[in-house]
Formats: sequence, structure tokens, C-alpha cells
Amino acid sequence: MLGTAGIAQNQPSKSNPPTSYTTAANKALYSYLDFKDQTDQKNVNKGLIAAYPQDTIGKSYNFKQFDFLKGNAPESVNPSLWRQSGFNATAGLFKVSDGIYQIRGFDLANMSLIRGKTGWIIVDPLTVKETVQAGMRLVKKYLEDLPVSAVIVTHSHMDHFGGMRGVVNEDDVKSGRIKIYAPEGFLEHSVSENLIAGNAMTRRAMYMYGNLIPKSATGSLGSGLGTTTAGGTAGILDGTDIISSKEGETKIIDGVKFEFVYTPESEAPAEMMFYLPDFKAFMQAEVVNHTLHNLYTLRGAQVRNGQKWSMYIDKAIDKWGKDAQLSFGSHHWPTWGNAEVVDFLENQRDLFRFIHDQTVRMANEGMNPVEIANTLKLPKQLDTQFSNRGYYGTVSHNARAQYQLYFGFFDGNPANLNPLPPVEEGQKYVELMGGSENILKKAKESYDKGEYRWVAELVNHVVFAEPKNQKARDLLADAYEQMGYQAESGPWRNFYLTGAQELRYGKKIYKNSSASNPDMINGMSSELFFNYLAMRYKGTEQNTDKFNFNMELTDTNEKVGLVVSNGTVSTRVGSPIKDKVTATITGPRKALMALTADGHDVTVDQLLSKGVLKITGDKEAFKKFIGNIENFDVWFNLIEP
Repeated sequence: MLGTAGIAQNQPSKSNPPTSYTTAANKALYSYLDFKDQTDQKNVNKGLIAAYPQDTIGKSYNFKQFDFLKGNAPESVNPSLWRQSGFNATAGLFKVSDGIYQIRGFDLANMSLIRGKTGWIIVDPLTVKETVQAGMRLVKKYLEDLPVSAVIVTHSHMDHFGGMRGVVNEDDVKSGRIKIYAPEGFLEHSVSENLIAGNAMTRRAMYMYGNLIPKSATGSLGSGLGTTTAGGTAGILDGTDIISSKEGETKIIDGVKFEFVYTPESEAPAEMMFYLPDFKAFMQAEVVNHTLHNLYTLRGAQVRNGQKWSMYIDKAIDKWGKDAQLSFGSHHWPTWGNAEVVDFLENQRDLFRFIHDQTVRMANEGMNPVEIANTLKLPKQLDTQFSNRGYYGTVSHNARAQYQLYFGFFDGNPANLNPLPPVEEGQKYVELMGGSENILKKAKESYDKGEYRWVAELVNHVVFAEPKNQKARDLLADAYEQMGYQAESGPWRNFYLTGAQELRYGKKIYKNSSASNPDMINGMSSELFFNYLAMRYKGTEQNTDKFNFNMELTDTNEKVGLVVSNGTVSTRVGSPIKDKVTATITGPRKALMALTADGHDVTVDQLLSKGVLKITGDKEAFKKFIGNIENFDVWFNLIEP
């Protein structure tokens, strides 16, 4: 999960009212789901000790932005999502049980605290240090002013570790005073996901989390998984104690017994859950939630395996189900009572298993991913559980994810093997259908019938063929808007409404939208760093250069060979090139990082003149190589060419 809150702004926004078709679709949910059930409402508020005394946490988080989520759902909002969003916005310090507490509603995720023998054991320190420190102020005021004795990070997504510098620093870790417990692969996956594909993910995350649209009944309600990401200072420190056993391993942390289970390739590539036998409490991490989670996240990431995910939940039931009296997690609110915990876990287990198995079964019967997504329905006993509803993931896109897991992008139909690019395709459709005016006339007729998906498919061709056609842009925006109003998924709503806004007004570009931060850069291994540079090399433009560079890194005591050939950069960490060396560059790796950072203002000549770098051989070749490292623009187009 990439942090994008630093770019969150509100633009002036035209909003159409919901049509009669949208109103009817939203109203139908009242007769399908049991909105009279108050169990979640009681659990959301249970144990509240104190709310934050101010409306904001500096510039990092605004508690008032979701104040509109009160009363009955307006017609412009799916009532099930409205209910969930109100629960997510309930913020404060909560008591889960004696010795276990949570900070909720300060960020996208929760921060949990466990009372150890000498201090607080912090679990998942949010996205930025500012919200962590604000939460700790409540803890010190209303509970105990104790030192932090350990930090536990359940998985490799930024909303669960980015704020760790609010409770721990390098000196604490180096001295051994504070240990950081993390799953195997934590640093590698945290850094690689947020950097290698970070620029594209960041732009898509702007859409997914609704950070470019107003928080309102006609805008974003949050993400379904939580409210929104906080802005501020994110960082990362590597784990000192690594959990790697899928069968389980026991640790005593500040006098508290923890039973960990490693759950890789579930909700995150590196993840773990744990059980506290002294508290009879199961910490479900983000493997279990009060929503159908993502088997594919719309911001973009590797797809997740629903079978493995389900099996991890079943392992928890088998291992701790007879004893657990409560379950709490990285998002949402706890569940109390053994029968309630087991029922909750069983439903989540069966939810992911059903989507995985039935998708693959249908694929083996010959159905393509779009057909499966439009056919697959959950059993009613699963579908009517609020905790299984698609507030974040959906059955539709999760089914397509499981198809992709096994079969990739191609559905087997030759017509889809080598499709035209969107602009050329759009131009040909416009020509075929008698011009854009004719298409828009037909599309408006379909819009008036409530056929918004069809309108979007038709008019999207016009927008890609004629991106300046404002009439087409407005009609496509209108269709997106109605689909957003109907969406039960927070990310679907945010994608549709952000797309509508950019169609109507264009992009408004904000500062502070970089996908990288110093801790992420410094946390990279040399292999990852140089592969990151290789990915950024403009090989399509510079495919005739042939260079052999040796890097002698004085701060990491490493030697790295770089072979530039045919528009590629091959990296050899620990294996310098012996023959036909173009140049040898000597200096600290951090200087190379500064030289190649997005938006950098450092040059090779400056580093040479200061004596930071030394180059033996062809200096101009190295300067040319550095000049061909791409600096990405995060504000690329999504809804138009």
C-alpha cells in the first residue's frame, strides 16, 4: 500500500444527482441485507477510552473530513458502503481486553498495543510517524507512560510500518534496546513493491483511495478497508527478529508469549499472524477483515492466491479456534466470544476458497475471465454476511485475479491475442459507427435507460479517439458517476468518481507525490538498487550503447559490474567485470542514489569536483549512462490518451 495522502486535495466538483436507476439499485440492498443487526455497531464502539482532543493531527490527518457519515445513507451512496464507512471513521483509543489496546481511525490501518512486562509492544505502527505519535499521546495520558519495548510489523504494506520512526530509531535497534519482529522477506518486499513499480502504483493509488476527490456524499467515503492514508513522514527499519515458520514458532517478548505463524503470499507477499495464549487473543493481521479483501488490488500488485489465503485462515482455526476468545486485526474492529470468532474466521476462510475454486472450475469448463466475473455469485449464506461484502475487494475483480493467477492475461480467444491500442481502436470504432455524434446520441439513449456500463464502453472509444471532445468526456463522466454511486466497494467508487472528475476538469497536479522516500532508497540491497536503475534505463532510445562499468562502493564495501548492451543493463553484484572495462566509478552508494533519485539536482561533475566520486576511464560514457536514467512523472493519464 503506497502512501498518497500528501497529494490529497479537493477540486471544485460538479456532481449530478443519482438517477432513478441508481436510487433503485441502492434501495434494493435494504431488503437483501439485515441492516437491523446492531452487532457491528456495538463492537465498533466497544471499549472506547478517548477520542483525539483536536480535529486534526497537524497536516497529517483530519478527523472532521468524514463527519458527513452520519444518519441514513443518501441516495448517492450504496447503503452498505455508507454503513461500513461510518464504522471505519470511528476514531480513538480503544480497550480490546485487559492489556490489549488499539488506536483506530487515525490512518488507514490500526495500531495495536500490548502491555508487556516493562513497556508497550507496538503492533503495526501506521503509515507516518505523526499519527503514531498522536496515538501514543493518548496512550500516555489515559493508560500508562511506558517506554516502547518492542515493535511487531505483521506485513510488508506501508500503512503497517511507515510510522515506525514515531516509536523507534536506529540507535534503539542497534543497541538492542528495541527489537523489531517482522515476517521473512519484509524489507525486500516492502522496498521492491514501493519502488520498482512505485510510480505507476502511486498514480493508480490516487484513484483507488480517492485522494483527488472531495470527501462527501457525492465523493469519496474512504476505502472500505479504512478511511484514508495519513500524510507525513514515512520510513522503514529492517526487522531484527524474523518469523519464517508456516507451522508456527513461539517467542517471549517483554514477558508476553507470542505464537507466530508465517503466512506468505496471502494479503501481502510477506505476512504473519500471531496468537496470545495468555490473553486468548488471535491477531489476524490483514488476513482476516470485516470485508472481502483483494485478491488483486486496483492500484496494481502481484495477484494473491485465494487457496493459500483460505488455508492460512483454516490453520488458525485448527490451531487456536478452540481457545480464542477474541480476534483483532490490522483493520476494522475486534470480534469477541469464541463462537463469534470461529464463525467469523470460518466465513472468511470459505469466502476466499469459494472464489478461488469456483473461478478455476469455471475456467476449466471453458469460461473466460469476464464471463466468470459476471456469472460467479457467492452462496447466500456467505453473501449476506456484512463481513464478506465487497467493500474493498469484489467478487468480480477477485475472480479475474484468480484467472490471471493460473492463466495470465490471455483468455484463449485469438481476437484478444494482439489487440489494437486504445487510440487506434477508438478511431476505428468512431469511423465504423458513423462518427462521434452518432455514437453519443446512441449512448445518451442507453444512459437514459440506466445502461451505464454499456455507455462507458461506447463513449470510452470516443474519448480515446477524440480526447478534446468535451461532450463525450461529460457523458462518460456521467456514466462513471452513476456507477460510482452504486458501488459497494470503496475503491470502485473512488475509481469511478476520480475518473469522472478528471474527464470534466482535467488533471490538477499537486506537489509531494513522490513514490520514494530516503528510508526506502537506503533499505534497498545493492542488487535491488542497480536493478531499479536498470528498469529506469531508457533502452528503447539508447539501444546501441555498449559500456562495461565497475562500481566500487566504499560505504557498503561492494563491487558491482554493470553491462550496458542492446538497451539493457545487466547487474553483477560481487562480480566486477575483468575485460574491456569502460570506466570504474569509486565512491559511496548513497552518492549514486542521490545522483539518480527522481527530481535530483546533483550532477556527476559536481560529485567529482567535491571528491565524492572518482572515475577511472571514460567519464563521458558514464555521464551519458546516467543521463539516460528515466525520471518518472507520476501524473500520467489514465482515462484518456
